Amino acid sequence: MSPVAQPENEPASSASETTVIDLRSDTVTVPTPAMRKAMFEAEVGDDVYGEDPTINRLERRAAEIFGREAAIFVPTGTMGNQIAIKLHTNHGEEIICEQRAHIFEWEMAMMAAFSGCTARTIEAPDGVLTWQQIERGLSPKLYYRQQTGLISLENTHNMRGGAVSPKSVMDEVCDEAHERGIPVHLDGARIFNAAAALSMTVAELTAKSDSIMFCLSKGLGAPVGSLLVGSADFILRARSVRKALGGGMRQAGILAAAGLMALEEGPAYIKQDHANARFLAEELARTPGIRLNPDSVQTNILIFELERISAAELTKQLHSRNIKANGVGLKQFRLVTHRDVTREQCETAVRIIQELV
Repeated sequence: MSPVAQPENEPASSASETTVIDLRSDTVTVPTPAMRKAMFEAEVGDDVYGEDPTINRLERRAAEIFGREAAIFVPTGTMGNQIAIKLHTNHGEEIICEQRAHIFEWEMAMMAAFSGCTARTIEAPDGVLTWQQIERGLSPKLYYRQQTGLISLENTHNMRGGAVSPKSVMDEVCDEAHERGIPVHLDGARIFNAAAALSMTVAELTAKSDSIMFCLSKGLGAPVGSLLVGSADFILRARSVRKALGGGMRQAGILAAAGLMALEEGPAYIKQDHANARFLAEELARTPGIRLNPDSVQTNILIFELERISAAELTKQLHSRNIKANGVGLKQFRLVTHRDVTREQCETAVRIIQELV
């Protein structure tokens, strides 16, 4: 552990200056007392045999919420995305995705290593990948050219500041892709954030995607886990790929119990996270030394440009003041709000960042 880090489960000793404010990601939330109780009391069985009742309830409920036939619980969002890629594609094909997509930048080139595919990246600076942009990247139907095997969308878009893709844009991509026989996978790690921003259900927003991965352990606040949803046949095949990746868990209902609570109760906290992120954006946008358009902040992520200090130096200085946050480039900095960050803590973070930049 870094000398400046503090165990996140450990209560602050006394004064507020010793309390760590963690704005690195919404993955850092810790289980609530109610989640811990549910985990302790969870009814369990061997999930590889399909006998864990709590896992089964979570998967049925996720499928129901998304209006799909089935779902499968996976340890991580990366595993869920890579299972989908494996099932949708053949070796030697291309996957179209946005230039800073999670499957391209943060998943260890697994689309190549595991599925034998390459990425055809398309830049969408606002994080919204449209059909007009995608169409220009489609491979021509020539036998000596690699073919487009999959289109992957990301909503919200992590590295584009939590940008939200509207339903109309996603629907057009799916309709046009399906006309050409190309499946569409949605990396919906934070799809509940997108749905909250658009005031619609996740089922409405994702209706035309062939598969969706979403995380329990980000905005929804569970300690572990993601789900992949789709047709019954797709999820049946996904079980084999999950096992091949080492994701066949046993009495995983202990994790699913917290996931069920997150799925049912987590969406209620999301709009407050969005409000806190917007507060941070509006305050920081008025700060000399920072370039940020607050109107670009739609959900719980904000990314801004530093003019007078490097991201690495700001990270170091903030850690010395008990604020955890990270740069995402030489001069780019990211803050992420979540259930475990209060408005008062956001106010403290703003004051300290303004002092440092």
